[in-house]
Amino acid sequence: MDAQGRGRGENIDPADQWVLNPTTGEYELRLSPSAPQSPIPAPRGPRNPGAGNTRGRSASPDQAPERPGRASPGRETPGRDVPPQRRRRGAQEEESPAGRRGRRPAKKNQKARKVLLWGSGTVAFLVLAAGVGGYLYLEHLNDNITSVSDDGASTGGFKKDQAINILLIGTDKRTGAGNEGYGDKGSAGHADTTILLHVSKDRSNATALSIPRDLIVDIPDCPTQQEDGSEKVIPGSVGARFNTSLGQGGRTPSCTMRTVTELTGIKPDNFMVADFNAVKTLTTAVGGVEVCLGKDINDPDSHLNLPKGTHRIEGEEALAFVRTRHSVGLGGDLSRIELQQQFLSSLMRELKSNDTLTSPSKMIKLAEAGTKALTVDSQLNSINKLKDLGLELGKLNVKNLTFTTIPVIDNPAEKVKATVVLDESKAPQVFDLIRNDVSFTEVKQKQKKEKAAVAARLKGEKAPASEVRVRILNGGAPPGSAQSTLSWLQVDEGVSKSENAGNAPAELAKTTLEYAPDQADQARRLADIMGLSASALKPGESVTNSQGVPAMTLTLGKDFKGAGVSLTPPDKAPDDIKKSTADKVVCAE
Repeated sequence: MDAQGRGRGENIDPADQWVLNPTTGEYELRLSPSAPQSPIPAPRGPRNPGAGNTRGRSASPDQAPERPGRASPGRETPGRDVPPQRRRRGAQEEESPAGRRGRRPAKKNQKARKVLLWGSGTVAFLVLAAGVGGYLYLEHLNDNITSVSDDGASTGGFKKDQAINILLIGTDKRTGAGNEGYGDKGSAGHADTTILLHVSKDRSNATALSIPRDLIVDIPDCPTQQEDGSEKVIPGSVGARFNTSLGQGGRTPSCTMRTVTELTGIKPDNFMVADFNAVKTLTTAVGGVEVCLGKDINDPDSHLNLPKGTHRIEGEEALAFVRTRHSVGLGGDLSRIELQQQFLSSLMRELKSNDTLTSPSKMIKLAEAGTKALTVDSQLNSINKLKDLGLELGKLNVKNLTFTTIPVIDNPAEKVKATVVLDESKAPQVFDLIRNDVSFTEVKQKQKKEKAAVAARLKGEKAPASEVRVRILNGGAPPGSAQSTLSWLQVDEGVSKSENAGNAPAELAKTTLEYAPDQADQARRLADIMGLSASALKPGESVTNSQGVPAMTLTLGKDFKGAGVSLTPPDKAPDDIKKSTADKVVCAE
């Protein structure tokens, strides 16, 4: 949106024209900031032509128009764009700080947070993703958004009452002026920087899991929608680099999503993609972010040349910072990932700062930059959907956002080390933590109380194995799991009063054991035998088995790994997993 100065023909940045009207609590567009403003129109009255299109609400009907003949103090004060706030009837008068006019900070902050889409808490950290904005000129912002099909690879979109998993992809596609020195020439845009963002169900914590681009993975076959609406299956690859899950052979972001599901067992709800321009436009819109260097860096490949210390960077310099790798750590992609995590943490803190949240100018610029830099899946293709996601993500405190990287080791099949493979001793545990919604940061007191109540289900007397009566159903486990579990329980564990009840009515993500109150001692015994967690125990009702006797119901879910394999998930991150939180300043070495 461009505006021109009226009567003078000069260009004016529209972001600088939005000011807070304390009477209505809305931001309004003032097209001539240097000129005295006309009074705000009375409620339900015609819009003042001199005020421009505000896109905001008119004054509330329950606000009485000003009485004729009474002057509002300060209304004609030269240079004041917005009339001073009228004190509501019965409200206590507040004294303004010295040198400042009175205002309502709480109201202003509330409205600023409404204007902000997801800079108010979240993925403000992305190189790759920025969904800031508000419901200012929605149609214009909707037009900025590019979406592509999820090809059925997602869960169908995030849900407000469940944990959220967003796949954030930064490509090396060189588009836009000034990007010729970065990425592979002619690249279709590979998955150069990829983060799986998991936000807990209660929104108290989040984990940003970086996936190395040079990780060797199996890429599955990818059904992909073509431009003409037809579907084409892009063949998969065994033992391929992760970054080729996008751009190679016509693979789209939905193929990267399928690869992540195959790798981690976590199915993303949505994806967001951005190229190099996202870093430049977002950092410029927010006024730059602060980064810290523990040593001088002069990298001719990335064009980063900064001395040791703290710097505020934006635009081209910010892109050079996230692209550098030869001058930090061991000089590889893993070292660059740590640098990018530091950068994203800083961008997050900047977007959470009051300077950003209360600045209409920055909000408008971020709305433009975020929507233009972003490509989203077909389940997340409008400002309203992004707003809803932003409101969920905005509940997160940066101190509970943990950055970590999939544990990997050098590829043992290579003499010259160029790729990495999963560290099988650590990576599965990290995936389990995320799948089971376990925080990588200290659990809050409320969570501790809730976990203690669930854990109490395992405490108490346990019935003898011979007295445990249970029906076993297959609710998503591999075929034959119910029968193999039955044999193991009867032959190896002495649970003779058990039976195979076939398939469950519906599939479950997690194995559950439902029991009546008077079967609690049996439930504790079976949980002990099978390695079930307290959360797998579901107090409820008993059912009648084939012999007409009350029995418990064990439903084997998709998490079932085989008879005798414990299903108790980890309850905290391993101490030897390298991680950092978004509230900490880390200096790159």
